[in-house]
Amino acid sequence: MNLAPQVERYLPHQVLELVGTISREADRLGQRAYLVGGVVRDLLLGHPNFDLDLVVEGDALELAERLAGTTQAKLATHPRFGTAKLSCGDFTLDLATARGETYARPGALPTVTPGTLSDDLLRRDFSINAMTISLAPDDYGELVDPYQGKVDLEHGLVRVLHSRSFCDDATRILRAVRYEQRLGFSLEPETARLLERDIPMLRTISADRTRHELELILREKHPEHAIRRLGELGVLPEIHPALKGNGWIAGSFDKARQLSRAGQLPSLYLCLLVYHLSEQQNERFIERLNLPNSLADVLRHTLRLKTGLPFLNRPSIRRSEIYRFLREFRPVAIQSNVIASEFRSASLKLELFLTTLRYVKTSVDGERLRELGFPAGPELGIALRRLQTARLDGEVKTRAEEEKLALSLNPQGD
Repeated sequence: MNLAPQVERYLPHQVLELVGTISREADRLGQRAYLVGGVVRDLLLGHPNFDLDLVVEGDALELAERLAGTTQAKLATHPRFGTAKLSCGDFTLDLATARGETYARPGALPTVTPGTLSDDLLRRDFSINAMTISLAPDDYGELVDPYQGKVDLEHGLVRVLHSRSFCDDATRILRAVRYEQRLGFSLEPETARLLERDIPMLRTISADRTRHELELILREKHPEHAIRRLGELGVLPEIHPALKGNGWIAGSFDKARQLSRAGQLPSLYLCLLVYHLSEQQNERFIERLNLPNSLADVLRHTLRLKTGLPFLNRPSIRRSEIYRFLREFRPVAIQSNVIASEFRSASLKLELFLTTLRYVKTSVDGERLRELGFPAGPELGIALRRLQTARLDGEVKTRAEEEKLALSLNPQGD
């Protein structure tokens, strides 16, 4: 099957020009290059995807260096892995030398050796990601599909290539569910059986690799679908026994999308995922995924703030008290409590802090206080805090009012 017309329509003009250059340069070097993986899948589905992957029968580094010399693309190479990345405008192009992989034990990183296109496709996770489109001049646009990926696309199936796929690399369990839910597909029956059989193999995967796959899920448009499915399949308990993929998660994730910026969402989703864990369970979750300190602190702040919400739920609390209580908490942790809290009054105060109180500044600073005769020392800091409290609580509204209050606070004043 030749997809050249579809390629011409699918790729933006700038990308298409680069693909043409790749075709010519590879041919001059006696190499063969193929579009591979996600871009082929998404082209057949009609989904946009312009982060392109190429597999090269030959030397991908040599081809990439030739391309960098003849185009405006920026080049980054990784000789150890035989890969290179070209960046051109808003898209990237990853080139890899065709290779085979073997696994010394379940969960181990593979041993990589140069190989053929057939070797390279066999090492891939699912049939829908094991298709290529030739860029060689003699068969440009020809679909190479040895594992019937196109048929699986047409039937809406996610299927592994062999029975040891999840044993070799159990992160494929998480990826299978991510693709299934993103595309609205189903696990092919034998693949579903193998997945459930091999769930314990997730214990062979490093914390960092598990975390990476979970992060990819949380970057999906609707990650709650994958979280729910992981719960149904019994995968979530292998990540942490207390995690749930229930309706509360679906509702809170949806609310997060309504209230928060896109770039904040993955961290916010993670806070909501652990919201009903105890602090001890949360620490085990942090350890299980080897979370970076900054992200681990956000989760800790989320649960610590949850225990303090009754303080904010008081009807008579002053704005300055809200500020003092919340100023040490991470904004994402505060936002997660806005979404998840059962205390309506507390949620409103959390929102007030995020939208208004944290930005309140006094007009009078330390330098102006010294000009007004304040001595250097603790009194200066005390005065600044008193001024901020007055500003937060509306006791002063102008610079002149701040200065008047400051003069009354000066221990050396008349």
